[in-house]
Amino acid sequence: MTADPEDSRGSEEAAADRAPSTTERAIFLLAGMRDETRPVNLADMALRCLLVDDNSGFLQSARLLLEREGIRVVALASNGAEALRHAEELQPDVVLVDVDLGGENGFEVVRGLHDRLGDATPELILISIHAEQDLADLLAASPAAGFISKSQLSAGAIRSLLDGRT
Repeated sequence: MTADPEDSRGSEEAAADRAPSTTERAIFLLAGMRDETRPVNLADMALRCLLVDDNSGFLQSARLLLEREGIRVVALASNGAEALRHAEELQPDVVLVDVDLGGENGFEVVRGLHDRLGDATPELILISIHAEQDLADLLAASPAAGFISKSQLSAGAIRSLLDGRT
């Protein structure tokens, strides 16, 4: 009996060639990620993001959403000091900063990041539950690239805002 050359390959190679079944793939996906009708664009994964918000629940939800949509969230911060430390160490492409950071003002955090990081400043985007028109004067005076309402936050909204600046 002649041995089949395919059988002589190592079991690791054979396993690597085998595509995971639907059941195996579903095990590793969170419930909100099982919607196969929404394609994920993996070509845009190069965008690296730092999220700054004092609400840990929002941070986790926003991270899940953005990563699902192809943005790599490199760190989470709950205040300006953490944001600055992460921005200096990780050099993200974009930093999303909540306007209301508990005892801190998001506009001041954005200004501090801009002043401290100088030419190495990533794109800065302010986020809030407040309406953009309520913050228009403050936004105009800010070094931020723009504003995204938390209810409209998505990878597409971030990319659209940044594409509009170039």
